[in-house]
Amino acid sequence: MSDMSDTPRLDMERLRRSLAGRTGTSYWRSLEELAGTPEFREFLHREFPAGAAEWDDPAGRRQFLKIMGASLALAGLAGCTRQPAEAIVPYVRQPEEVVPGKPLYYATALTLGGHATGVLVESHLGRPTKIEGNPEHPASLGATDALTQAAVLNLYDPDRAQTVTRLGEIQPYGEFLAALKPAMDAQRLKGGAGLRVLTGNVTSPTVARLMRALLAEMPQARWHQYEPAGLDSARAGARLALGRDVTVRHDLSRADVILALDADFLTTGPGSIPAARAFAARRRPGAHGDQMNRLYAAESTPTNTGGMADHRLPLAASKVEALAREVARALGLSQVAAGAGLDEAQRRWAGIVARDLAAHRGASLVVAGDGQPPAVHALAHALNRTLGNVGRTVVLSDPVEPEPVLHAQSLGELVADMQAGAVDALLILGGNPVYTAPADVDFAGAMAKVALRVHLGHTFDETTALCHWHVPEAHELESWGDARAFDGTASVIQPLIAPLYDGRTTHEILAAAAGRTNASAHELVRETWQGRLGGGDFETAWKRALHDGLIPGTASPPLDVPLRPDWAARLPAPAAEAKGGGLELILAPDPAVHDGRFANNGWLQELPKPLTRLTWENAALMAPATAARLGIASRDEVELELDGRKLLAPAWVLPGHAPDAVTLHLGYGRTRAGRVGNGAGVNAYALRTSSGSWFAAGLTVRPTGRRLTLACTQDHHSMEGRHLVRHADLETYRHEPDFAHHVGHDPKPEMSLFPKAFEYPGHAWGMAIDLAACTGCNACVVACQAENNIPVVGKEQVAGGREMHWIRIDRYFEGGLDNPSLHQQPVMCMHCENAPCEIVCPVGATVHSSEGLNDMVYNRCVGTRYCSNNCPYKVRRFNFFLYQDWNTEPLKLQRNPDVTVRSRGVMEKCTYCVQRINGARIEARKEDRPIRDGEILTACQQSCPTGAIVFGDINDKGSKVAALKADPRNYGILTELNTLPRTTYLASVRNPNPEMEEA
Repeated sequence: MSDMSDTPRLDMERLRRSLAGRTGTSYWRSLEELAGTPEFREFLHREFPAGAAEWDDPAGRRQFLKIMGASLALAGLAGCTRQPAEAIVPYVRQPEEVVPGKPLYYATALTLGGHATGVLVESHLGRPTKIEGNPEHPASLGATDALTQAAVLNLYDPDRAQTVTRLGEIQPYGEFLAALKPAMDAQRLKGGAGLRVLTGNVTSPTVARLMRALLAEMPQARWHQYEPAGLDSARAGARLALGRDVTVRHDLSRADVILALDADFLTTGPGSIPAARAFAARRRPGAHGDQMNRLYAAESTPTNTGGMADHRLPLAASKVEALAREVARALGLSQVAAGAGLDEAQRRWAGIVARDLAAHRGASLVVAGDGQPPAVHALAHALNRTLGNVGRTVVLSDPVEPEPVLHAQSLGELVADMQAGAVDALLILGGNPVYTAPADVDFAGAMAKVALRVHLGHTFDETTALCHWHVPEAHELESWGDARAFDGTASVIQPLIAPLYDGRTTHEILAAAAGRTNASAHELVRETWQGRLGGGDFETAWKRALHDGLIPGTASPPLDVPLRPDWAARLPAPAAEAKGGGLELILAPDPAVHDGRFANNGWLQELPKPLTRLTWENAALMAPATAARLGIASRDEVELELDGRKLLAPAWVLPGHAPDAVTLHLGYGRTRAGRVGNGAGVNAYALRTSSGSWFAAGLTVRPTGRRLTLACTQDHHSMEGRHLVRHADLETYRHEPDFAHHVGHDPKPEMSLFPKAFEYPGHAWGMAIDLAACTGCNACVVACQAENNIPVVGKEQVAGGREMHWIRIDRYFEGGLDNPSLHQQPVMCMHCENAPCEIVCPVGATVHSSEGLNDMVYNRCVGTRYCSNNCPYKVRRFNFFLYQDWNTEPLKLQRNPDVTVRSRGVMEKCTYCVQRINGARIEARKEDRPIRDGEILTACQQSCPTGAIVFGDINDKGSKVAALKADPRNYGILTELNTLPRTTYLASVRNPNPEMEEA
């Protein structure tokens, strides 16, 4: 931390003039790169930051040593680099059907916000080590997102609660049951009048069944649900427009024109994976002839969805409703009152969008974001009905929740009852409401009036600290359960490992409250489906459900729900334009730690956020114009004040952010998250209120005069003027399908340090990445980390440019500061045929295989780092310290035994998942056949929701990867250096509206 006067300030007006004076296509990655500050140039050109051999900051070193948790090492930092001894203990008795070294796969489901995603989990000798999507499940389609990929680390989190406690003292589970029984007996005598049960959002048929049975026995008890990132607005909007609760599903495969109203539908929400898959299928030119879809996005904070848009409009969250009203009126819904606050350019934007939607009736789609108020969701229902989209691009069905409620209202009712002294016993089954409740809801104070407080949770968190009893919650990979997906499809959740810490489930606690203290989760789930599966052959149907990972025929059928005749009259009056000069505060779940439940997950803490590239914390995001007006620069500490509540946070200037607004992500500022998450970031819930759950006016921002250190990866690598990411519009593609080759320089084969080209007569492995489909969602980054035992290094090391990810997602801006276009590009080892790294390695640690892989021989590497110096792509990572945690027992269970765990002092990088290549080769040899195309899926490829990454044998002319490399959009980066990269890219194509371009 230092005084602000020590750091040069960026002149935003000079940057605007610089951009205005440029001709041709110009990409830039950060404001510092654009300004060419001395700090940026010094950081960029230091291949290895100063202090590589020692730790400059003793305070930083002490902090590093404190963070061990699920990420960092305690051993080796004092200079001892010897890898710990590893004992090998054989089986005394070999388990049946278990072959050491050969993984098994089990189908199950994981939930977020109650909604299920079907997965296949890899298990090594009973240890879940890797999660993949279930190709048969509608919510995953064989892919995953970053949060699902990281779930396996949550299982092995050494900070998980391991014992039952009463007021912090360890107790047997039997003692808890003995304390629960008289409290429940007392409630039965009074009909449950003093009993309250609080859960998160529930789609589980078993939990619903047990809860209803408990309420039937104690009819005056109450069941409350609260999800801090819930779908209250969508539910209330459906009630406004349709008069009932519905689930809204989108079929983007049939949508030609899409309007996203502050909706990041490609990367967030229960149906984001199938939405991204269908959307990307329509972005590939030629796949549907010339019928590419077109996406308009009006959003407050830049998102992955906005980055994919053909036209993006930065707009404060409070003005999105006015835009939706403008579009509705332009489409003939004259009964809708006009909104306020739009300028002429924004109204013109809305009119052009409305005309495009009208020209594609029945093949268009309007999507409202979860953070928008109910009126916007109601308007989206009306627009889709008016456009004839319902039944085509929009599918309505019954809610997947057995008891749909408005979560904020339900929590408020619970707090009111507790404050009134009407609650004798409170069962909190999952969640952390003391931390996540809005600031104006004194959950902690109200809970203090309850005589018996029980918390079922994964960790000893903020809520546990105020409860009498805490029961460890079993992870979904070690417990039985059931849940429904976004479309209603039910899955049985089955354990892959015995509970590590004798955890319990919501099912078991509810059963215990009803007097069934010995009922297991397995027994309770089977009871739910007995008589509902297989007709008279339950056992066969049960086994089939476990094998497939879903229960067929359980998807919710479509409904045809008309608009209420008085829907427009029921809309709240349009909000007046805010006066007084204050800013707007926008809150949103964090892309990495979500609502805070993943704060102790080192993989997610260190995952660079999609647009800011920040790690390990949140920041107050604001537009360049807003920052310049307030005299604020990135990394300045600012004081945020809203309705008398104050919070200190670092500022971050984000091009493309809506003006006069500040975005702060939820999920940080935890005090009892665990050793990894404690103290990371600031607690945005301190500014959240019940009435302003997602945005509120009246924010003031004041700089404190201090500078903070943020760990951001956006400046760690630079294109230095080279066109690494390439794109064109659809019209250009039609006339010049090979436009990507018109950029840069052709390689000169004669200019090579290699004597002659090497022939690859057998397999020649390669990869193609379609930038038209990549949304920058980060799933591949976490999948690679889980598959390849990649450690995290901590905030201080990331700030020094030492992150270890084998894949980075480069984000480029194009255009002006206020509304630049956004482009994403995954970059990993290119596996160059003429590899610059190989010729400089003095010990032959980096060598080429006969199939074109650039291999790393770890036990040869002596850490010269010459290879990284000579790599033009900057994709090699060096273990400056012993980042691996060799001592924490649970973490040993998570690692993939097929991949070497690297120690200090070696270089590492992408291997094209060579362990998977060899696994497929062994199976093919056993069956005396060639390796089939598509049989090998790299970790990044398998996780990708859009199928943007394709791997295979380029010598097989019938392979998918060979077809992509023959596509005219295919190009390699830095090919002018004659590196002959095996990883190439397909340039993206956008589909802008000519009318918008002319406006």
